[in-house]
Amino acid sequence: MATILIVDDSATMMEGHKRILEKQGHTVFSAEDGEEGVAKSLELMPDLILMDVVMPKMNGFQATRKITRNDTTKHIPVVIVTSKDQQTDIMWGKRQGACDYLIKPADDNMLRQTVDRFLASAAS
Repeated sequence: MATILIVDDSATMMEGHKRILEKQGHTVFSAEDGEEGVAKSLELMPDLILMDVVMPKMNGFQATRKITRNDTTKHIPVVIVTSKDQQTDIMWGKRQGACDYLIKPADDNMLRQTVDRFLASAAS
């Protein structure tokens, strides 16, 4: 299956998403802040990244921008998964290069469908 990087400073959210994705057969790695997420995206070259926004050191908007504007990683779909639910946040996240934006807590089925959709489009 796919390699997925989850960037989130909440251990609870990370474990929940990891459990869902591993049940689907994916290999899941994690990073606890935006800086680590950017570094691991370069190191691992995952098939997809799930990115929180509110994190220490570098927020998810900044990390998404760095990943999606880097020639080496710009092909990796980044899905923002955050509690920031304002329309301006969603718009800003997509302007930073996110391919989709899910509001926490993301419904398990919605998370699976979103991941499957972007993995399928990346494979074709």
